Amino acid sequence: MRFLLLILLYTPIFAQTTDYPKADFRPPLDIPMQLSGNFGELRNNHFHAGFDFRTQQKEGLVVHAAGDGYVSRIKISSYGYGKAIYIDHPNGYTTLYGHLQKGYGKIEEYIRAEQYKQQSYEIEVFPKPGELVVAKGDTIALSGNTGGSDGPHLHFEFRHTKSEKIINPLYFGFDLKDTRKPFITSLFAYPLGDSSSVNQSARPIILGLSLQPDGTYLAEKAVASGALGFGIISGDQDDVSWNNNGIFKVQTFLNGNPSFGYQFDTFAFDEGRYINALIDFPRYKRSQQRVQKLFQTTPFPLSIIRTDAQRGILHLQPNISQLYKIEVSDFYDNKTSVLVPIDFTAAPATIPKETVTAPYFVRHDKDSNFEKDGMSVFFPAGTFYEDFALNFSVDGKTMTVQDDFTPVHTNFQVSIKDAAITNPEKTFVASVSGKRLTYNSTKFKDGIFTTWTKNLGGFTLAQDVTPPRIAIAKPIEGKWITKQDKIDLTISDEMSGIKSYNGYLNGQWVLFEYEHKAKRIRHIFDNALLNEGENHLKVVVTDNVGNSAIFETHFFRSQQK
Repeated sequence: MRFLLLILLYTPIFAQTTDYPKADFRPPLDIPMQLSGNFGELRNNHFHAGFDFRTQQKEGLVVHAAGDGYVSRIKISSYGYGKAIYIDHPNGYTTLYGHLQKGYGKIEEYIRAEQYKQQSYEIEVFPKPGELVVAKGDTIALSGNTGGSDGPHLHFEFRHTKSEKIINPLYFGFDLKDTRKPFITSLFAYPLGDSSSVNQSARPIILGLSLQPDGTYLAEKAVASGALGFGIISGDQDDVSWNNNGIFKVQTFLNGNPSFGYQFDTFAFDEGRYINALIDFPRYKRSQQRVQKLFQTTPFPLSIIRTDAQRGILHLQPNISQLYKIEVSDFYDNKTSVLVPIDFTAAPATIPKETVTAPYFVRHDKDSNFEKDGMSVFFPAGTFYEDFALNFSVDGKTMTVQDDFTPVHTNFQVSIKDAAITNPEKTFVASVSGKRLTYNSTKFKDGIFTTWTKNLGGFTLAQDVTPPRIAIAKPIEGKWITKQDKIDLTISDEMSGIKSYNGYLNGQWVLFEYEHKAKRIRHIFDNALLNEGENHLKVVVTDNVGNSAIFETHFFRSQQK
């Protein structure tokens, strides 16, 4: 067998040319930097867009402005980044501070004034350049656990102010001691195409890895035919953070030539969902393992990817042996390498390809519409990453559209016609999972209920005529609560979910903060809004189809100290 001459020299295809200002910024916390999440880490439906700084498992740490500038945006939300502050800096970059407990000083006063002005906990405001000026090191907030946070920490980002592209904080001098190599825990080989196989299997397989004396890994030989791709499960650690984080860079080589790779320098915020094309999405849904594919069967515009004309796919030829190399490295060029020897075989696979049978077919680059018995689904071009066979059926009042093993990039339309239904204002298109019904924001017109969603599966019409529930753990009715500084209420809705909540103290609107993880709204007492003696509280909670619940109580407070 003829063997190709292999020249395994590193050929850089990533070049970082921007000279980022390192001296202009400082860490936002006073404690030593430890990460619970790094830039580019693989998350649900997105790449992590910054650093998650540990805050010693507690809230309330002082958060500083990383550099001179002004507060350009404040967004308060029950989800996402929770309470977030954005600072524009004169050097053309923006820093973001998320999951905050509260703002500090004039910033918190500004936030409260806007919330009372808009009569809403959730706000998004854009202060003018001269309104909230900060200097490097100024206290701007206290760290917290608001929004979509799973535990106390500070989310911190750098963005290019004009383009809003997110940039790896390591380029701004936020150095962490890191002498550890990234790790590769699993290597997968993917036969691509109907006539392809690897090691007698037409299905993806795991190749064994053995550590070599020089610190590299040698993979089990891949004996294959047709087209072949590879994927890895990989991660990284630094010297001061004990958890596993995402990798900075991966580069593959075929016979010494760069083949496919990506590096987490910078990307646009709206590119994040391409993670579902980069990973083996069905495997992730089945096993929660994120295999990073080192090839593209169908191109997708993720800007961090650099690839050859074959998009990382190997095409095996008779009488030719090949050598494939994977390099995974961190920002400090600590590196782990895997060599994969590959031979051609003409022998047929003994393990057949998993067959998928379905009556319909979707082209990812074409509009598609499917309808039966008054139920329909419309997929605009670009909804999916690849072509696939579609399972579409209607059984009674439930429509099934594929399953959640197929990744979706953009919203598609689901419509259900039922002109005879009563209470259309209380009716919505629900996603069906077993006996569970999940609300989708729905419009009704001419007897048709319509929603846009990214979630495949079952759909049906559901009605919600039950108001939300409001409860107080420790009743205060008719009591003196002079020493109490807040009121907590639990709110919930079993069907369509909470849409709004409003509190009124002695007839005036007052701020309640919503913590969805605890299903709690909280009002912090302000003596300026309280009466001496008796006070009346009214809370109105409304769900997404307009059902409302009202909680009323009265209590006594003394303003005398």
